[in-house]
Amino acid sequence: MKRIPTTSHPGTSRPPSPRLPARRGGTRPPLRGEAPAATSTAGHQTLSKYIQSRFEECSRSQKDVAQYIVDHLDEAAFQTAEELARRANTSSSTVVRFSQALGFEGFPELQGAAREEYRRLHARPSDAGAIVASTTPLFALDQNEFETALAADHVNLEDTARKLSRRSVEAAVDAIIGSERVLIAGTDQMAFFASYLRHLLMLLDLRADIVASPSQEALSRLGRIDEQTFVIGLSAGRPHPLVVRAMKLARHRKARTAAVTDATLSEVAKLAQIKLYYSSNSPAFVRSHTALLSVLQALAYGVYSRDAAQYADRIKAFRLK
Repeated sequence: MKRIPTTSHPGTSRPPSPRLPARRGGTRPPLRGEAPAATSTAGHQTLSKYIQSRFEECSRSQKDVAQYIVDHLDEAAFQTAEELARRANTSSSTVVRFSQALGFEGFPELQGAAREEYRRLHARPSDAGAIVASTTPLFALDQNEFETALAADHVNLEDTARKLSRRSVEAAVDAIIGSERVLIAGTDQMAFFASYLRHLLMLLDLRADIVASPSQEALSRLGRIDEQTFVIGLSAGRPHPLVVRAMKLARHRKARTAAVTDATLSEVAKLAQIKLYYSSNSPAFVRSHTALLSVLQALAYGVYSRDAAQYADRIKAFRLK
């Protein structure tokens, strides 16, 4: 029997509000063709929160996808599955399987939820109660690659400043000042930033070491971790096993720890007492580290400002300013 089509008039009908898929064992399975979207209104769970609640159910490769979506929502909302997989260091099939594991029919439906959450995050109520855009673009609409990268870094800095809590920053500064030794763990691309933070702290005559590779010397530095050591782990995306090892050893030996990471679900962040997050979204082929550099310099300045008079002559002698 043929289905009788329903008629609708432009402007008079409205599609039903999309919903996140029900959890396994829930009362409503996802509907075919439905584009579930997360909302931030009361009674509804955002996609980011939903992913975090299901994070431990995911496989290791799916956790990479989950972690990246939560911390790079704007990219997940507008990239293809292939582009998202490349940035999360996995395959496009894993992205699709991850979407289905959450209860979506496929990646397009998950992306619809990401776009809805992104739209709500980047809108604010006007005086009349309407939703209006909250940001003004730095450049014209016809941005070239250079301008696009700069605009992304501008957003990264603003997003990082909003996410960081003053309590966490103050706790990190106190730990740096109050520890006999600071050990900074960062490998691969993070090795440069570990070395730079060490340089900044040594300018202030603070004892600092780095662990940047599994060399014998670096491992011996790990062996000297004690209760008077403050261990800082740097990571971007999935942390290096050496950084995770340093954080676990520090926790075992009751040393204070901090994580500076772009992934809220990172294993390094879970092991750390102090968590400092930065945004690393980038249109380029590598993550952006502009916000990371800013965070490290701000930490060093926080230490300096605690006793500027003591450090002023030393800094002046180096002719840094």
